[in-house]
This record gives sequence, C-alpha cells and structure tokens, in this order.
Amino acid sequence: MGQVVATAERVVRAPAEVVRAALADYTTTRPAVLPEQYSEYRVDAGGQGAGTRVHWRLQATSKRVREQDVVVTAGRDGGLVESDANSSMVTTWTVESVDTGGSLVRGRTTWTGAGGIGGFFERTFAPKGMARIHEAFLDRLERAVTRT
Repeated sequence: MGQVVATAERVVRAPAEVVRAALADYTTTRPAVLPEQYSEYRVDAGGQGAGTRVHWRLQATSKRVREQDVVVTAGRDGGLVESDANSSMVTTWTVESVDTGGSLVRGRTTWTGAGGIGGFFERTFAPKGMARIHEAFLDRLERAVTRT
C-alpha cells in the first residue's frame, strides 16, 4: 500500500478573498459548483468553513463510488482541509493571490491506496481521474466567482 496523490490547479480571475469565501461556502456555492461525479450532497453541521460537516457520494469511475462524510478544518494560510471520516481520503484546497489580481487555486487529494496489482493500477490511473474531477470543479468555481 502507498499514498496516492491527485492534484489540480488553476488561476481564477477573482481576488483571493472572494475565492476563499466561495470555497468555504458549503451551503450555497459548493453544491452549485460540484461536478456531476458528486451526488447526495448535504450539510450535516455548520456550512461555513472550518467546523462544517458534509456528506456526498463521489462516483470517481463507473465502478468506484465512495460515500463520504467530510469534516472540514482550517488549513495553512486560509486553506481548507476536507477529511473523509470513512476513509483515508483528504483534500486540501489552497488559494494564493497572483500579480494579475487573480488567485491560484490548488486542490490536492491524498489517500492510502491498495496493495498488489490493484494498487499499481490505482496509483497509475486514479490520480488522473481525480485531477479531472478537480479541474471540472475549478471550472465551475471560476464561473461562479466571476459572474457579474
């Protein structure tokens, strides 16, 4: 078994504080910008940043579905850490200001992969699939924070 890591990043054309607020809004913004791989979304506690607990169903592939009960904590530099209580999966979102007035948004998901040949395939293919899900999320997030 080894750690599996999936990452995605994008420069979003909105100030960092606007993007951070949108990321932390689990009540309105999050359900609106989650891509189709997420379903059964609900807020179980909180709804704004650290202290929030949410549930969703993540269908990473046609055969791989995870029921996730996520606990949100504060990360470094105003980021958010989403830890699944049902597995080793942790997603960290960070937002940094860039010179253009926009924001560099990064998503990094880690989990403990399977062993053996199944683990080899997981470490080879799963990061690309999870990165595509993050990229779709970032597309939708950018549209949400740049609407006028």
